[in-house]
This record gives sequence, structure tokens and C-alpha cells, in this order.
Amino acid sequence: MKKQLYKEYKSRVIALRRQGKTYGEIQKIIGLKIPKSTLSDWCSSVSLTYQQKLNIEHKIISNINRGRTIALEVIKIKRANYLKSIEKKVAHLGSKLKNKNVAKIALAMLYLGEGSKTKRGSLMFGNSNPEIISLFLKLMRYCYNIDESKFRCTLQCRADQNIKKLEEFWSKTTRIPLSKFYGARVDPRTIGKKSKKPEYKGVCRIDYFSGDLFIEIMKTIEILHKGL
Repeated sequence: MKKQLYKEYKSRVIALRRQGKTYGEIQKIIGLKIPKSTLSDWCSSVSLTYQQKLNIEHKIISNINRGRTIALEVIKIKRANYLKSIEKKVAHLGSKLKNKNVAKIALAMLYLGEGSKTKRGSLMFGNSNPEIISLFLKLMRYCYNIDESKFRCTLQCRADQNIKKLEEFWSKTTRIPLSKFYGARVDPRTIGKKSKKPEYKGVCRIDYFSGDLFIEIMKTIEILHKGL
């Protein structure tokens, strides 16, 4: 039955192919999903002009690109939905930091990962991510009675970066005045090399001169380790 049906469409398929239609367009026009291998066999004797071949090639490439765009958009939507589900799952954790004991644990863990554990007279914490630096300072200011005059900042950057703009950025992020910034340190390995990431703001190092606070955070880390 199917073979008989295909034969009825064969002459129409050949006529459409002679007009320079792609196999996908032919399937849509006749309203039947005839396998492209069958269409190719039926149209094997059809001679296309150079322009027709070129037009078909352009249409195929365009369809491929359109398909990729749709696929990427679908992936983007799935990713956004996935991230929303994760955010919903952990959203309640933010309010836990209102408990200062919990906040002190978070601060200790953050310092364990990114802070210096050897400079006993002060805290030294550095990172290139503004959100991490901001979180560290928010936790410090929330958990302890901080003396703002004891803060110092040092910018570590690449040779082709605008130091003044970077220091202004980090001063705004940290809420530490520019007068508390040490001289920027330029990585000598980057001299003559162009930065590939324009969003990179260098590394911001925070120093806070308090041996007592350093000892308390290190003891918190030690107790948490023993507790596990």
C-alpha cells in the first residue's frame, strides 16, 4: 500500500526537485514524510543548475544553523529552570546567617579556604571574585565589633590594567577608603601581554590588623574540625 502511495507522488517529487526544492521543502509541500533516501533515489536523474545547487546548499546550512540556535535556546531554558530549582532548594539557608554563631562558622570556613593561616598578627584574605570579598567583609562586620581603621587593601593586577579604576572599584566593593590602599602590585609576568578577560578586576587582598581575631577564627576552625 505504501509503495503504491509513493509511486503516486514520485512524479510530483521529481517536478519539485527540478524547481530546486530541498528534500525537506518537498516533504512539507506534499505533506508526506517520505524518507530522504527514497527522495534522493527518485531524483537521482534530475540535473540541477549551479545556482539551484548553491541555493539548496545555502538552505541546508541555514536550517542547520537555525536548528543549532533552537537547540542552544532550549539548553539555556533548561539551565535557567535547573538553577531556579536549586535556588529554591537552598533559599532558606540565607536567613540562617542571622544567627551570629552560624555566621561565625561561615566566616571561619571562608577564611579556611581563602585566608592566610600563618600571619599571626593579622588576618589576610584575598580573592579575585568581588562577591567572595564582599561576603567575607559582611560576615566580619556582622560577627565582630570591627575597627574600620585596621583595614588595609592591596590590589594585585596585570600590567595593562588601569590601576586607578580598579582601586576605585574595589574601594566601592569593600567600603574601605582609598587612603587605606597600599600600592598596587603588578604581576611582572604580564608585562607586554594583553589581558584576555576584560571583566577581570585583579585580586583584592584584605589585611585586618588584629591578632586576637586571627586566633579566634583559627580556634573556630580547629573546634569545627574536631567536632566532625
